[in-house]
Amino acid sequence: MIEQWRPSASIDTLKQRAAFIRKIRNFFEQRDVLEVDSPLLSNGTVTDVHLDAFSTQFLHDSSGKEKTLYLQTSPEFAMKRLLAAGSGPIFQICKAFRNEAAGRLHNPEFTMLEWYRPGFDEHQLMAELDQLLQTLLQTGSAIKLSYQQAFLEFLGIDPLVVSLDQLKSFIAKLSSDEWLQQETSRDTLLQWLFSCYVEPKLGKQGDDFTPCFVYDFPASQSALAKINLANPKVAHRFELYFKGMELANGFYELQDAEEQRVRFDSDNQIRAKNGQDTRPIDENFVAALEAGLPDCAGVALGVDRLFMLAAGKEKIETVISFNGSRA
Repeated sequence: MIEQWRPSASIDTLKQRAAFIRKIRNFFEQRDVLEVDSPLLSNGTVTDVHLDAFSTQFLHDSSGKEKTLYLQTSPEFAMKRLLAAGSGPIFQICKAFRNEAAGRLHNPEFTMLEWYRPGFDEHQLMAELDQLLQTLLQTGSAIKLSYQQAFLEFLGIDPLVVSLDQLKSFIAKLSSDEWLQQETSRDTLLQWLFSCYVEPKLGKQGDDFTPCFVYDFPASQSALAKINLANPKVAHRFELYFKGMELANGFYELQDAEEQRVRFDSDNQIRAKNGQDTRPIDENFVAALEAGLPDCAGVALGVDRLFMLAAGKEKIETVISFNGSRA
């Protein structure tokens, strides 16, 4: 029986990981991007219906009352407050927490790299992320597909116009799972199709893979991104995939505080309808948007998954000191 006190990764792997993270820091230092540090606990949290934050009770608040605080699912809101305060380009390597099932690619506590570039749009940021990948993994140049192109190429359907009934008819040929026919959200069904039938094929050429960016996600799936004015059905959001694995999620960032609040409120309405707990809006973040977020693009990247690829490992527990069951 494995002794639970022992690390889930070997010491040699952890030494490789330390060198890998140094390379990340060097990449941004060479580009004069400031490393920052923000709180792991916050008063508000994400309202996204697909994310659940851990919470804890603070017993010593200055109000004299017990207060709920939330572990960050990413440092995004705090980093945007720094941008609004005039930080310029910034990056952070930190712990993030998501209350989701542990598995081969997910640990409830994980390491995230997030950075923001004032003056960049999402395509310029994709180019920089591609350079980082080439530096760390010695990959070739990434390819790019729009979300619409990916669905048309791999499934033969247009995700921007397909109706809910048409989706269910299409899915019935692929799966007999009852919940899929009972689902009332187009986005949930599209996400199921994307994860099961599109993701594994992105960038695949025979037995080889090339990093692949998917961009122009549906506006309804992009709560923190600007809407594309040329095509309001899509937003300035992208994701990065390599070897069947999602690595990064980025936006050309929404700057409109009023619109952001509307989106947060809409999320909470959906959460209530689904029987989920509603979440407190991060008012400090909204106030920062009101004060003025600079025109910028930002991206969050999973360091553990990226290092898995660099080290040739198959499970996230083998690249972190202690996985959830040993923490």
